Amino acid sequence: MANSEQLQRSWAESSLATNDIDVISPYDGPMIVASSPQRDGKEPLGELSARDAEILAFERQWWKFAGAKEQAIRDKFQMSATRYYQVLNALIDKPEALAQDPLLVKRLRRLRATRQRNRSAKRLGIDLTIE
Repeated sequence: MANSEQLQRSWAESSLATNDIDVISPYDGPMIVASSPQRDGKEPLGELSARDAEILAFERQWWKFAGAKEQAIRDKFQMSATRYYQVLNALIDKPEALAQDPLLVKRLRRLRATRQRNRSAKRLGIDLTIE
């Protein structure tokens, strides 16, 4: 019985810690690991965490309306859409994500690069439209 109480208490604490208002959240650790070339040994190379795999599976879905996706992100991952996209951007840089779903990860990387290129061109006053 003590184990189930500990499990419930740790689950309650972790669900409270996922609030986006917190300065440091449980999602900060994986982002740091994903964005840095050094690994801290928490996970073996070649395996994604369950949350990262869920994010990739979620990102495979198509949405008709932008608001529906943001609401689904909040419901499923208990984080804001902004935080979700920060985690996703760090995730698609991981070689483990590329190994798990190369088509999706390459598409997301390509879209990100296009958006970055367009932002840079706009700042420089360059028109990239093809007529």
